[in-house]
Amino acid sequence: MQPEELAFFTSLPQMLPLYQTLREKLTAAYPDTQFKVTKTQISFRNRYVFAMASLPWRKVKGWPEEYLLVSFGLAYEKKSPRIVQAVEAYPNRWTHHVLLTCPEQVDDELMDWIGEAYRFAMVK
Repeated sequence: MQPEELAFFTSLPQMLPLYQTLREKLTAAYPDTQFKVTKTQISFRNRYVFAMASLPWRKVKGWPEEYLLVSFGLAYEKKSPRIVQAVEAYPNRWTHHVLLTCPEQVDDELMDWIGEAYRFAMVK
């Protein structure tokens, strides 16, 4: 893990184990994944960004106080109760947001969605 990734969690260190679980699974499934840290998010990319992780930046009614927001892009809107928001930023470019509060939520379903986003990023 890069020092920049560790520094990203200074404001909410309790979310670091959750991120570490996500990062380990991403690295195992997609060894060519590159990680880029900015002020507001950590981007996961191959040819293009296929997913991101970010911390809460404002309070949202009905959302927990502490979470890791995982976002990923697909060509269509995926429906699931776990997806708290999906936005069509461009035609056929949907960004989906999933709230995670514990490492166990980095499960096969989420990793399948991220895998689909990984493959979509390779061909777009």
